[in-house]
Amino acid sequence: MTVLRTSVRTVLAHKGRMLLSAVAVVLSVAFVSGTLVFTDTMNTTFDKLFASTAPHVTVAPDEDAAPPGDRPATLPAAAVGAAAKAPGAAGAEGAVADVPVTLVGDGNERLAAPGNAGVLAGSWTKNDERALEITSGRLPRGGSELVLDADTAAENGLKTGDEISVVALPGDFTATISGIASFRSSGPGTGVVRFDPATAQQRLLGESGVFTHVHVTARDGVSDTRLKAALATTLPGSPELLTADEAADREGGALSSSLDALTYAMLGFAGVAFLVGTFLIVNTFSMLVAQRTREIGLMRAIGSSRRQVNRSVLTEAVLLGLAGSVVGVVAGIGLAVLLMTFVNTSGVETSLGDLTVAWTTPAAGIGLGVVVTVVSAYVPARRAGKISPMAALRDDGSQAADGRTGRVRAVAGTVLSVVGLGALAATATTEETARAGALLGLGILLSLVGFVVVGPLLAGVVVRGFGGALLRWFGPVGRMAERNALRDPRRTGATGAALMIGLALVGCLSVAGSSMVASTATILDESVRGDLMVTPDSGQPIVPQAQRALERAEHIEHLTDYRQLGGKVDTGSGDPANTVIFGADPTFTKDLLAEAAAGDLDAAYTPGKAAVSETYAERHGLKVGDPLKVAFDGGRTGQITLAAIITDESNTDNEALYMGLTTVREYVDEKNLPLSVSLFAEAVDGEEQEAFVAFEKALAPYPQYTVRSTADFKETLREEIGQLLNIVYGLLALAIVVAVLGVVNTLALSVVERTREIGLMRALGVSRGQLRRMIRLESMVIALFGALLGLGLGLAWGAAAHQLLALQGLTTLDIPWPTILTVFVASAFVGLLAALVPAFRAARVNVLRAIAAGA
Repeated sequence: MTVLRTSVRTVLAHKGRMLLSAVAVVLSVAFVSGTLVFTDTMNTTFDKLFASTAPHVTVAPDEDAAPPGDRPATLPAAAVGAAAKAPGAAGAEGAVADVPVTLVGDGNERLAAPGNAGVLAGSWTKNDERALEITSGRLPRGGSELVLDADTAAENGLKTGDEISVVALPGDFTATISGIASFRSSGPGTGVVRFDPATAQQRLLGESGVFTHVHVTARDGVSDTRLKAALATTLPGSPELLTADEAADREGGALSSSLDALTYAMLGFAGVAFLVGTFLIVNTFSMLVAQRTREIGLMRAIGSSRRQVNRSVLTEAVLLGLAGSVVGVVAGIGLAVLLMTFVNTSGVETSLGDLTVAWTTPAAGIGLGVVVTVVSAYVPARRAGKISPMAALRDDGSQAADGRTGRVRAVAGTVLSVVGLGALAATATTEETARAGALLGLGILLSLVGFVVVGPLLAGVVVRGFGGALLRWFGPVGRMAERNALRDPRRTGATGAALMIGLALVGCLSVAGSSMVASTATILDESVRGDLMVTPDSGQPIVPQAQRALERAEHIEHLTDYRQLGGKVDTGSGDPANTVIFGADPTFTKDLLAEAAAGDLDAAYTPGKAAVSETYAERHGLKVGDPLKVAFDGGRTGQITLAAIITDESNTDNEALYMGLTTVREYVDEKNLPLSVSLFAEAVDGEEQEAFVAFEKALAPYPQYTVRSTADFKETLREEIGQLLNIVYGLLALAIVVAVLGVVNTLALSVVERTREIGLMRALGVSRGQLRRMIRLESMVIALFGALLGLGLGLAWGAAAHQLLALQGLTTLDIPWPTILTVFVASAFVGLLAALVPAFRAARVNVLRAIAAGA
């Protein structure tokens, strides 16, 4: 009990210093708790949605028997009657569901759902009555009416009576909005359009008498499982049967998968924040222990044991971790609410009523926060326990540095750093993706730990370098700032290491992102010769009517069709392997200039011929002229002759098979052929601008597709990667904020530690302005030390990580020097900013009281 009271008093006495350390715990726990609350809430929201809308049993087509291409799999209308007659069934209803369409306004603008989401169309069913409520107008009647969800209507300013165009696979048509429907609970995150059943069949599926699903209702007293078993013996063929729980689990699993990236990213940044916060906590407790050397010595002199002193410091850590974690859990709930608000903008309606805080969330957050804090404070606590009672008699309360420990630390850090950097160097020369990934992970881990351990040794070298280059220009004040930074290399190293981690990640990601853009731009420059390309923006493949409109456009020399399908390829081993097959027009070799390592690429796009990459040929022992037995999905099996082998560097997919569409059509009927994934075009010489305008005019009714030149495509790619990196940088900024707080804390504690020294300096004539400048320069050099190590380490990580990109064909290494230099210079300003409050407090120290403080 005495230890607890002592610890509480110590925490309250140093609450200002503890507060900054607590911020690190708060941020870290908030990320963890916020992520857990958000994912639990989303699961609750969708569980309620699925539970309220899923029929007792859903009958779906057998996935293995689904038609190839982009047409949805269907069931015959007879399946509805057969399902209704199954033992235990009260009724059955055919449904057309989840067919992607594009809605187009009267100005040829795409009518997207909130968050630029797509639109799924289907037939109105009894199931919809449980999920949707008609709030304006009525249900559709006939082929020219539809019901639209309220969110999409509000997003585009639509109301009942408005006419819109619908672009579907079978064709385009115009329909009038007969009704607006609101979701009774949460929306699915997409727009929803409903037609009457006959219209949905004809307009969305292209034929009558078929459905994509059959919804079966159980009689009273009949369980879903029992009804499913009865349907399995009643229905012909092997349709897929799902109970309501199974359907909810499947949809929930898909949701969880879609949230995995966000969850892992948030937890990853929580880990970074915890790691950075560890250095802040270690520094805080180390400096507090050093300042209380005489106090702890007196405690030892009057009978406190080493264990009691150790426990006292660890109890302080528990109190700090507990307080910070509790606040972090509350902040995490707030973060989850913010994420819910963000998700609401995409059309997925989440309610605060669904906010789910399981007991495991605060338990995990508080437990993690306390454990990390205690572990961080363990070394300072042991150091406090080793303080001798004789320390109470020392005037300055200092302890001799442990030279042996410093030497061991230097050797261990150097060894780890060298081994880690060696692993990174080995990554750059590895040709196997798995081995390169393992070496990269090992190199990052060892080099990071090594730099942290050897930080105090590097601090002396780097700070002296900055001192000679920068601080000496400020005269005596600069020299004092340098000596202050060198006074405790361990403290400077730990403070800089916190900043180093965040900036190392920034440097690594900058190199990786810039290299991806540069590599893709290089590939486009070296391989793409077509003037124009058409790509879908909404995920809907290029529908035939849009492609026909482009074929009629003027000023075009040729238009190249490019399609992707699946198949099994037997290279002679007798064991066919699933392979992606790309089919294109012969003009494809003019639009995409790949290089042939062997054979003739033009010949590969003639009937009965194909091409593969060097990697594919080497793996299967293939050479030009070898036969390939190809079983096309949705088609027949044929023998294709290998006419060319493409160099890996000039190829887009080293695992695929390439051939002409003439060959594909020989074995796959047109109705089973997937739609185009992209189109390439070459303009008549000198008429490139006219061709671009002609394409845009042809695609005006189809706003889901975009016409781009090669330059446009590169700029779009650069913007997309830039947006992703900006999000990552924003989250990393929180870790850097924690590191900056560490600099503030270190300087503030340093000012307290040097109170008498500051008083003597003021008495000897140092002005307040000079004193503030000294503190600012000390902070700046510490920040630059962390930035130099972090960015240097990040460049090494990024250069090594580039090898993984290179193995995927992205071979150009591009180091964004402007970004690196900007971050480095900005670090100096961050250091100056961090020193504002400590410098102000140092300048306000009362001279006489300061001199008397250490007397």
